[in-house]
Amino acid sequence: MKADIERLLDIMARLRDPDGGCPWDVEQDFATIAPHTIEEAYEVAEAIDHGDMAGLRDELGDLLFQVVFHAQMACEAGKFDFSDVVAGISDKMVRRHPHVFGDAKIDGADAQTVAWEDMKAEERDNVGEAESALSGVTAALPALTRANKLQKRAARAGFDWDEVRQVIGKVREEITEIEKELVGSGDKHRLEDEVGDLLFSCVNLARKLGLEPETALRHGNGKFERRFRRMERQLARSGLSLTEASLDEMMVFWNAAKVEEAANG
Repeated sequence: MKADIERLLDIMARLRDPDGGCPWDVEQDFATIAPHTIEEAYEVAEAIDHGDMAGLRDELGDLLFQVVFHAQMACEAGKFDFSDVVAGISDKMVRRHPHVFGDAKIDGADAQTVAWEDMKAEERDNVGEAESALSGVTAALPALTRANKLQKRAARAGFDWDEVRQVIGKVREEITEIEKELVGSGDKHRLEDEVGDLLFSCVNLARKLGLEPETALRHGNGKFERRFRRMERQLARSGLSLTEASLDEMMVFWNAAKVEEAANG
């Protein structure tokens, strides 16, 4: 294991070497690599969704390489190196699991989640972050994920609906607001605000149902893509293309795709 990590670190150092390294790797900086890091994390999630263990192994390797890339650039800048990254996360995991590495007692996963958030809040206080229940929720997160985290933080502070039906009522209320705006001024910016409120409420609904909104939407995207591709194939078998078919004709094959998918489980 140690030899494997050292080999990877050596490969990264060679790639970044201005004298004989890879020109592309040498030219990169933290900002240019960050989008690749995010992309690799999503590819890990996709492999998990597909139950693709071989793919997951490869994608985890790609994600690890991103960590090594950032650490190498930081080392070159005299800031930190890969060992510091490993030491930092190791110390953090020990500190945040006193029930495993110490004498604390935690009764179940829910209690551990509460304890984990409490420790994170304490750590933020220790580094002087602004005192807010929402502090530390990264602005760069995907919007659905950030909305979910903001709502969880607010809920921990007692700002939350008691029942799911109240959230459903809020979703309906936001749809009504959009309908009113459509028959009113129809201002694009006001509509954007109202649609944002609707999406935020939908995230709230997923959270109250114990679902991850990002995962739910990813599955919804996959469902739409499967059905659309089936519709395309059926149109082609009927001698029609998307540009030639009417919406009514498309809907016939779309509904057939839904029935076929349901029949196939």
